Amino acid sequence: MTRLYASVAAAAVAALLGGSAVYVLMSRSDDAFAQCRQGQIAGGDIGGPFTLVNTAGETVTDADVLTKPSLVYFGYTFCPDVCPFDMARNVETVDILEDRGFDVTPVFISIDPERDTPEALGDYAENMHPKLIALTGSPEQVKTASQAYKTFYKRQESDDEFYLVDHSTFTYLMLPGVGFVDFFRRDVTSDLMADGVACFIEASAAAR
Repeated sequence: MTRLYASVAAAAVAALLGGSAVYVLMSRSDDAFAQCRQGQIAGGDIGGPFTLVNTAGETVTDADVLTKPSLVYFGYTFCPDVCPFDMARNVETVDILEDRGFDVTPVFISIDPERDTPEALGDYAENMHPKLIALTGSPEQVKTASQAYKTFYKRQESDDEFYLVDHSTFTYLMLPGVGFVDFFRRDVTSDLMADGVACFIEASAAAR
């Protein structure tokens, strides 16, 4: 996905969130994660129930998948540029966190179910990271998951199977028992992402 399309996708996400992709919550005294948030604060009704298909062809729900702190990304395996870099950053973050004693799951949800079969995603996950949970589903199931996370995607017109899909590029941090707590833009490095995720996990544990 080109930089232009990334900007268009971000604008679409902002529209879905009622004109702003972020909410400023730093001044809220009841925000247990205030010290962890980066700049303007992610918030709002992001995340929710989904039913998708894993690499074994099994139907799974969000309750089955998001059992640990998770970094959720929507993309597709045929993506030529953005997705590979974003996912490489995400799984590197997971490795950094593991070295620090945090168990975090990388999750990849395909927005290209026509080509991203369970078998194709199985190969992708095997090559990307041993912890990666890769999910696909019917077009309706994928649309429902995308809408829950306020993501954007649109297939480009093409007469062959080598089409591209424009899509948003945020990575969402989900915590068990809490849900969505923040998102990371693609310009955030793996080290900075690891610092942020660790902060949220520690703050969540302290608030229990």
